Amino acid sequence: MANEQDNMNKLSLTRNIGIMAHIDAGKTTTTERILYYSGRNRKLGEVHDGAATMDWMVQEQERGITITSAATTVFWRLNDNTYKINIIDTPGHVDFTVEVERSLRILDGAIAIFCAVGGVEPQSETVWHQANKYKVPRICYVNKMDRVGADFFKVVDQISDRLYANPVPLQLPIGSEDTFCGVVDLIKNKAFAREEADNGMTIVEVEIPDEMKDMVAEYRAKLLEGAAEDNEDLFNKFIEDPDSITEAELIEQIRKETLELRICPVMCGSSFKNKGVQSLLDAVVNYLPNPLDIDHVVGINPKTEEEEVRPSDPNAPFCALAFKIATDPFVGRLAFFRVYSGTLKAGSYVLNASTGKKERISKILQMHANKQNPLEEISAGDIGAAVGFKQIRTGDTLTVENKPLVLENIKFPDPVVNIAIEPKATADIDKLDQSLAKLLEEDPTLFVHTDETSGQIILSGMGELHLDIIMDRLRREFGVAVNSGRPQVAYKEAFTQTIQHREVYKKQTGGKGKFADIEFTMGPADEGFSGLQFVDAVKGGDIPREFIPSVEKGFKNAMLNGVLAGFPVESLKVTLTDGSFHPVDSDALSFETAARFAFREAGKKAGAVLLEPIMHVEIHCPDEYIGDVTGDLNKKRSILREVRAEIGYQIIVADVPLAEMFGYITTLRTLSSGRANYNMEFSHYTPVPEALAEVVVKKAKGMII
Repeated sequence: MANEQDNMNKLSLTRNIGIMAHIDAGKTTTTERILYYSGRNRKLGEVHDGAATMDWMVQEQERGITITSAATTVFWRLNDNTYKINIIDTPGHVDFTVEVERSLRILDGAIAIFCAVGGVEPQSETVWHQANKYKVPRICYVNKMDRVGADFFKVVDQISDRLYANPVPLQLPIGSEDTFCGVVDLIKNKAFAREEADNGMTIVEVEIPDEMKDMVAEYRAKLLEGAAEDNEDLFNKFIEDPDSITEAELIEQIRKETLELRICPVMCGSSFKNKGVQSLLDAVVNYLPNPLDIDHVVGINPKTEEEEVRPSDPNAPFCALAFKIATDPFVGRLAFFRVYSGTLKAGSYVLNASTGKKERISKILQMHANKQNPLEEISAGDIGAAVGFKQIRTGDTLTVENKPLVLENIKFPDPVVNIAIEPKATADIDKLDQSLAKLLEEDPTLFVHTDETSGQIILSGMGELHLDIIMDRLRREFGVAVNSGRPQVAYKEAFTQTIQHREVYKKQTGGKGKFADIEFTMGPADEGFSGLQFVDAVKGGDIPREFIPSVEKGFKNAMLNGVLAGFPVESLKVTLTDGSFHPVDSDALSFETAARFAFREAGKKAGAVLLEPIMHVEIHCPDEYIGDVTGDLNKKRSILREVRAEIGYQIIVADVPLAEMFGYITTLRTLSSGRANYNMEFSHYTPVPEALAEVVVKKAKGMII
């Protein structure tokens, strides 16, 4: 019983959090300050110096951006308790959204960081919606309050208006820009500043400035009223004497509403100037969930196909989700995983419930960026990495052999940019294949295929930067020098008409022949459906049941190469209605081949169209250049969605085909004398105009890469 209580206490003092934001909002700098104030690092690591602990890749240090999510663990002491905080620092660039997606899938809570100048930016919206999808409670941190143009209240309004959230300020900034010197804590109703001499380690209480007292009283009253609305005891206290509501009662109620996703507490500071990070850590402990708050995880038992629940308990059957695969030069393949229930000891066996294979875990590691600390065991509520897997992919579920469970997998977006690559030296072909296999294991948004017509290796990714990093890693990490073509748009194909078709496949070669006969309808998939929507409507035994999956497999494989120009077909509905077979000559391969031939023939009559990726573009442009920039956008087949006026500049929001956006940064700098900048992320696919589609198809058939 005592052991069980110890486990519960340990879990209640654990936090698994992610740090997410738009690029350049200060995620990595904030993480570096957390490492410093928690005692994990003895000196401050700076992104601009290439010395940030969490940006350990050479490419990250050179470019000053985060490319891969990095995990670490810190300990924070508050109210006589020591809390264990597992942190994942995620990238902000849209090309690496996958890192945010898979991190949020396994985290309990998150810190959403906003730049006090930029506010809610495009990638802020993307990561916010990802957190909504996984129902992740979060706190907001308005960073860079020392920057020119910083406006805390504008950012709070944007969180409400653009993210449809309910932001609740728990702090108010004292000053802004170069006068920013501290915060007023609305819960304590006190003001605090940091001593500059010791990198902000010492916090001192100061007087609330006279000019802020009315504002502080107003926001504190709003905070108390909001907390009292849903709590009868607090409501009675609020009516009789608001000051009788204690700090502990207020924290408890704010925590409850945060976990229920009803509010998002808002903090502020300047991480680079060492202000606000300690109170942010206090907020993580006070308001974000521990594994017990999440309570349990739900999965499917592969043996019974029934839904099962696993409690967040170290004594329950082991269950974990692998959310990231990485290659380490010293220990080999690393699988990052979150333990939802049970305990795993180093050297023991687990079942990969997603593949059905048994695997031995030779080592368990606790990660600190790219450094590892060996662990004897890891329990429910913790995040670690394992060495020893022979076969594992992102999203696989690890369980005990006698109690298997498959958790919901992680879904990733399709790539939108292609490049053709080849090794500079013919002798490096095998080395390139092996290197790409390792990179594909690590990155689920990277795709590789060989073009059937040209024989070239085509690399597909989320953007130019994504593919640029992959090329750089091939050269530096794997020692493979490659030539590459210009980036190309990842077009897709679709069908607009539903048609009926019959395909008879016969082949006689003297011995046992081949025979398959299928009749079906083929056309656009139902709305919201992606991939192959296969319906078996065969009555009786016209086609033996064992051959039906082969027909489905044939259509699925055929979709990889469309009928117009060999681009993949995004979605397709096939209803198999009839057919026949030969008792001797029919086999699974015959029906699979018949389906592939049928797809080619039927596709010619089903109104095939070419689809192109459309990007959501947001341009920050000074007022005087707005005409030139919008005029240029009009030439790019764009649809202008909105123009918002800010002080001194305007924000243009438009949907633009990706094909028109290659090298756009150079054009934009020329048009605005280098003063405008833009952000871009994938939005949707739409049909290419007919005249342009003809050009793309001819180009693809002419093997022009």
